[in-house]
Amino acid sequence: MKPFLFCCLVMFACLPAFAQQTDINRYTVFTGFNYLISPARNLTARGFDVDFGVTVKPWLALGADFSAIGDGIVSGAGTINGTETVFAPLLTANGIPAQSVNVAFKSTTYTFAAGPQFYLRKWDKVTLFFRPGLGGIHEKANIAFPPQLGLLLTQLGVAVPNPKQSDTTLFFGLGGGFDVKLSRHVGVRFAADWVNTHLFSNLLTGRQNYVRFSVGPTFKWGHLKH
Repeated sequence: MKPFLFCCLVMFACLPAFAQQTDINRYTVFTGFNYLISPARNLTARGFDVDFGVTVKPWLALGADFSAIGDGIVSGAGTINGTETVFAPLLTANGIPAQSVNVAFKSTTYTFAAGPQFYLRKWDKVTLFFRPGLGGIHEKANIAFPPQLGLLLTQLGVAVPNPKQSDTTLFFGLGGGFDVKLSRHVGVRFAADWVNTHLFSNLLTGRQNYVRFSVGPTFKWGHLKH
């Protein structure tokens, strides 16, 4: 995070020295490194991101984004607290503080999104952008249920959840960042996205927030006539 914030500070400090853009590429492909966090589940994961966009106006592009993050790609692991699960009332009723139960898991997360991206092209070397987030999220999780929890559920006649879970649902959010121009066809992108969704509603009671940081090269070609 510190290098990312330092780069942001340096680039914004240099903005007044840049001239406004006049030569705008029509097509952009971004591919880079992802770092994902979900505070509610103490989840941290790493993976990759691919984004393709078509610029239709100097201030607007339409594109699609795909990312794969987690244990199956690089690494992703977290913990689920008992207070966040549908079993919290059951634990409390049997004298077990729900907050004392923490279940570890590993997961792989895929996101798919499409929509507009809005640009601010006031400077020649740096392009700011903002995008709404709307798409689908798919996650596969391997959950390490404590043996004592499984024993309690069995005694109470409650089915023990499958330790291998998968779910797909919609998400919404916001994102933005900036591109640094290295040449007419190559640049570097720094981006951050926040999304909100409700995965594994059969086990988890609350919605989840995800924050994703991305950095990597952009490749551009074509010319926008305007």
